[in-house]
Amino acid sequence: MSRIAAILPAAGLGTRMGAGTPKQFLELGGEPLVIFTLRRLAACAAITDFILATRGEELTSLEDRVGKARLGRPARVVHGGDTRQQSVANALAQVAPETEIVLVHDAVRPFVTPAQIDRLIIEARTRGAAILGIPAIDTVKEVKRASLPEDVALITSTIPRERIVLAQTPQAFQYAILREAFARAKQDDVTASDEASLVERIGREVFVVLGSERNLKITRPSDMDLARFYLEQERVKT
Repeated sequence: MSRIAAILPAAGLGTRMGAGTPKQFLELGGEPLVIFTLRRLAACAAITDFILATRGEELTSLEDRVGKARLGRPARVVHGGDTRQQSVANALAQVAPETEIVLVHDAVRPFVTPAQIDRLIIEARTRGAAILGIPAIDTVKEVKRASLPEDVALITSTIPRERIVLAQTPQAFQYAILREAFARAKQDDVTASDEASLVERIGREVFVVLGSERNLKITRPSDMDLARFYLEQERVKT
C-alpha cells in the first residue's frame, strides 16, 4: 500500500478570533479544533501518516492529545515556525521519502469529508497537484490602495467570476513535486500563502476539485457559531 501523509499546520496565533486561546485549540464537539479536524482526516482510510506542526509551548500537550485520539496510524507532532510555510516545511522534512502523496490541511477546517480527500488523492496521483476550491459568488474587483485611507480602495478592474475560485484545503501533491517547490522557495527566499502557490511558481500545473461551503476555515468568532450549527445538523441526521 502506498504511503499518503497528511500535514496539519497548527502553530498560528489566530489573532482575528480575538480570543486568548489560539483558534486551533478552541473546542468544537468537546475537543480542540485541531483534534476534531485530525479525526475527520483520519476518517479517510487512504491516509497512512499524520504530522502536526505546532508552537513549542503547545508541543507536549498536543502530543498527549494526539496519543489519546488513538488514530491507529502513525501520528507525530513537530515544532512549527513563525509562518504557515515554515510550519509545513518543518513537517515535510519528517515525511518518509517513500511517500507517494502529501496532503496539507488547515487545522481549523473541520468539515472536510473522506469523499473529498479520496478525490484529491486520485487527482494528485494522476496529475501531480490538486486542491479543493469553490466558485466565487460575489463580483470580484481588483483594487489599489496607495495614497488612500486604510478603509478606502480604488477599483482598477472587474475580474470575471468564471475565472475565480476560492482556494480551500486539503491541497494534495506528489511528494517529489512538493519537496521541489519548498526547496526552490527557500532558495529564492519566497513566501506564499498556500502550498499551491509554491508549486505553481516552479511551473507545475495545479488542478481544482470542487469543494464545499461547509468546508469552512475557522477565522472569526462567527465561524465558530456556524461550525457548531453544522455539527448539530450532523448529529440530528445521525
